[in-house]
Amino acid sequence: MEEKYFWKKLVGIYSGTLILAVGVLYFLSPIGLVTGGLSGLAIVIEEVSKKVIGFGIPLWFTTLACNIPLFAISIYQRGFHYGRNSMFAVLFFSFNLWMLQNFPNPVNVMNDRLICAVFGGVCLGVGIGIVLRNSATTGGTDMLAMIIRYKNPIFPINRLMLFIDTGIVLVGLFTFGVYNALYAIISIFITSKVIENIVEGMKFAKAAFIISPKWEEISKAIMEQVDRGNTAIKGKGMYTGEEREILYVVVSPKQVQKLREVIHSVDPNAFVTIADVREVIGEGFARASDL
Repeated sequence: MEEKYFWKKLVGIYSGTLILAVGVLYFLSPIGLVTGGLSGLAIVIEEVSKKVIGFGIPLWFTTLACNIPLFAISIYQRGFHYGRNSMFAVLFFSFNLWMLQNFPNPVNVMNDRLICAVFGGVCLGVGIGIVLRNSATTGGTDMLAMIIRYKNPIFPINRLMLFIDTGIVLVGLFTFGVYNALYAIISIFITSKVIENIVEGMKFAKAAFIISPKWEEISKAIMEQVDRGNTAIKGKGMYTGEEREILYVVVSPKQVQKLREVIHSVDPNAFVTIADVREVIGEGFARASDL
């Protein structure tokens, strides 16, 4: 079972790095959008090397070469098991960059920076999000930040990463100009939002809290007519001081209207709050083994 779970993780990591490589190689690199991270640094090095030595150092080579010493230090500090999945992610990412460069770019939108920024950001967000969901990272700046923090625990990881990535974006600004840097910022924003949705979950649902003296009838109606279980939570009205039951139920978005109708049919005066739920794990929704 453990071995099957490991291989499932590897497939997820490879899929994520493939999408990430598509974003970097097909959308960001051709027009010089530097969005931070080692991939952004690799784009800068490729451009600078063309001017200095006459040919561009491939993205895959820079990514792999920069990550090797970072992994060596990280393994020395924390042990091999700590960075095993991330090591696979970096190898897969470098391989995919190398593989895709041998095919012509199928995306013929290089004259439209906005499209490249948007779709590049989406690809980066989806790719990194999938890798993170499979207990790995793509190495680079986050690993460098963890190495620095290991020696200096007073520095927060997020601030270190922000500082490093900002430095890379500034290098990109001086290499490709302000115009490209502004579009890169758009891409960074999109990437962060997509990662947030992927990591925190996109299996959206709705959670309802129901307060009513007819809570038992409502509970039974929900189970029979909406086909959802629910939980009674003991509460106390602080104004009246009365003890009361609060029903808690999670439903899919398409069941919200049915839930409203069921509650209203039993008690039109019931107090109901409905909130967004980012991810639900359990019976009737996603299984933990599917994540």
